[in-house]
Amino acid sequence: MCDYSLHNVMSTPAKVGDELVSTRFPQASTRGFCAVGRPDVAVCVMPGTELAFAADIECDRGMGLLPNRRYRARVARFRQVDLDKPYVHHDALELPDGRLVMVTSLVEGQCATVLQLPAEPAREGEAATPAPVVEHHYREIV
Repeated sequence: MCDYSLHNVMSTPAKVGDELVSTRFPQASTRGFCAVGRPDVAVCVMPGTELAFAADIECDRGMGLLPNRRYRARVARFRQVDLDKPYVHHDALELPDGRLVMVTSLVEGQCATVLQLPAEPAREGEAATPAPVVEHHYREIV
């Protein structure tokens, strides 16, 4: 989804493997994600989408008065919060430890890759379509 404040920005849905950049859109009052090389087009991320960041996730705080907050996390799941409040920002990232970070607070220029999309709900009489899976190879430490 794209936050309510991005409704006046050209947009495209996120796909597995997309390279995204956190950005501030000049024609909107918020930050969001754009594709690399396309700062004028918002990439709309569905709730449940998993993202992998190139570096620890970093957020602005204190309206420029305090140093940025860096989270020791490079993966996050996209969520929407406060959907009962129509005129607040809804887009958030859920970190592995359960903390939520608002997308509007992300420092500009952070790179992320779409790892996995949420499963699509099944239509009546059909099985649910599983989300595409990106294989991860972990090395066991002995």
